[in-house]
Amino acid sequence: MEAFKRQFLDSTSAAAEAAGHIFPTMAACEAGLESGFGASRLAIADKNLFGMKQHKHPIYLTHNLPTNEFLNGEWEVVNAEWITYPDLAACFADRMATLRRLAPAKGFEHYAAALAAKDAAVYVTQVSLKWSTDPKRGTKVIDIHNEYISIGA
Repeated sequence: MEAFKRQFLDSTSAAAEAAGHIFPTMAACEAGLESGFGASRLAIADKNLFGMKQHKHPIYLTHNLPTNEFLNGEWEVVNAEWITYPDLAACFADRMATLRRLAPAKGFEHYAAALAAKDAAVYVTQVSLKWSTDPKRGTKVIDIHNEYISIGA
């Protein structure tokens, strides 16, 4: 694993833990995948590591940017409204709050299963079934996690 990726995962694991994430190391690996290890425009400009789209009732500022979505079996570019966070801890805290808020709602059973998970792999597999349009997201995050852990996270 490249040094910049390890540094990103070290710092975001700490931010996730400080924000009370249930699986901080796995959350950091999710953030790594979602943000290109902090190199995406959204991560740099908005401290938005998870591709969090703006809430129905905004708490934070909004930034409009294009994104790739896997729709109808193919990747398409669409515009979206993204959240701008004041810091990484706010990003991780809002992510957990979003999962907890949506978990009881119909159609979000995967979030409830993720929050009830006893291990990080089950958590990320469940959350990925609803979080992203990328059908391989869960496996990709687990691969990053396994590599990170194997080098002594």
